Amino acid sequence: MNERAARQLAGPGNSGRAPLIDSVLLVGGLLLSWELASTVLGIEVLPSPWRTLVQLRHEFTSPDFGAHLAETSKAFFSALLLAVVGGIALGLVLGARRLAGDVMEPVLIALYSIPKISLYPIILLIFGLGISAKIAFGVIHGIIPIVIFTMTAVRNIRPVYMRCIRVHRLTPWQGAWHVLIPAAVPEIVAGLRIGFSLTLLGTLLGEMFASQRGIGHLLMLAIDRNNPPTIMALALMLFLFATAVSIALLQWDRRLRRGN
Repeated sequence: MNERAARQLAGPGNSGRAPLIDSVLLVGGLLLSWELASTVLGIEVLPSPWRTLVQLRHEFTSPDFGAHLAETSKAFFSALLLAVVGGIALGLVLGARRLAGDVMEPVLIALYSIPKISLYPIILLIFGLGISAKIAFGVIHGIIPIVIFTMTAVRNIRPVYMRCIRVHRLTPWQGAWHVLIPAAVPEIVAGLRIGFSLTLLGTLLGEMFASQRGIGHLLMLAIDRNNPPTIMALALMLFLFATAVSIALLQWDRRLRRGN
């Protein structure tokens, strides 16, 4: 039974309602569990959802919050851009050149398995204190999964596409832009979902350990001062942002795989 027939049997209204109902139940269950945990542990340990929202509103109205948010946004989006462009370009090259890919794949996997925080002193020595170190730390977190997914996607492309590039005598840039990238887009988007999350994580870690500005710096201040409401408020803000972007990328991935 194909997807269209299943949709017809389910009815025109049920197919759209089921995901919405599931989402509402999931969010409600999480909020209820959070409230119960706050009641058991105490608001000094785990603030309630309402207390967290109030604290988040307080953070937004703080005079210095805008500058911290702008610093993190600048570092994160710069790191994400470098990770995406560099990861896709390197993945296309390694995927198209199988020997180079076979040599680099175990190296990339080994680098991916290394705890990146152990490299942070080296990053600081190279880039110094400032936004450059945070961008570099975000890039080294996010670029490797994008390279691996892109390389794997290019390797799985049908051989007729590669022959088409040679027959039409396309330059490497033309072949990548007109053939390889369109054919590998669904897998590349899947890599972007992971790369996005890891780049955000790397940027925040960079701010937490050696920075005087940014959301990560605010988190470290809250941890040092044992301020659970601020910790939970900032964590909730980051969670909502990451979840919204991840859902958008997931929907894009599904539409690409359906051919829409």
